[in-house]
Amino acid sequence: MDIEKVNSMDFREFVDVFGNIIERCPLIAAAVWSQSPFSDWKDLERHFSAFIDALPQSGQEGVLRCYPDLAGHELQRGTLTGESLREHSVAGLTSLGEDERLRLAELNAQYRARFGFPFVLAARLSDREIVFRELGRRLHCPSALELRTALGEVKKIGRLRLADLFGVDPARL
Repeated sequence: MDIEKVNSMDFREFVDVFGNIIERCPLIAAAVWSQSPFSDWKDLERHFSAFIDALPQSGQEGVLRCYPDLAGHELQRGTLTGESLREHSVAGLTSLGEDERLRLAELNAQYRARFGFPFVLAARLSDREIVFRELGRRLHCPSALELRTALGEVKKIGRLRLADLFGVDPARL
């Protein structure tokens, strides 16, 4: 895909293509569409990030709540988005043993109880060891810091998803 094609998209097509850049948040893509034309894919990424940054805290937390628990119920039920399933797979989260799955479910529950939203991590840039280590570490972070960290992960995930659509090698990001 190239930026000229993106800039020529009507509203519906744009939302269809970019509606899951931020997990299950097509309204963000709808808002970003109104900012076109974009100079390149990085400009498009900046608009997604700026929208998230401009949200009040409650809206930012709402964005985080759209993400699934890593290796959680949605994976078990087969209801992850295609993007999330790929990211889970790359991190080795689709092949956890029973003990690992139970441990991750417990950590996810502790995290959600503490912060009110799921643990978000750019799983594609991780492996299962990193997931467990980061989840354990971030459970002890102050709430304001954790909100910023989780939103940073949302932006990383969005950047990777945009790179996929534009055929950009993620290693060059």
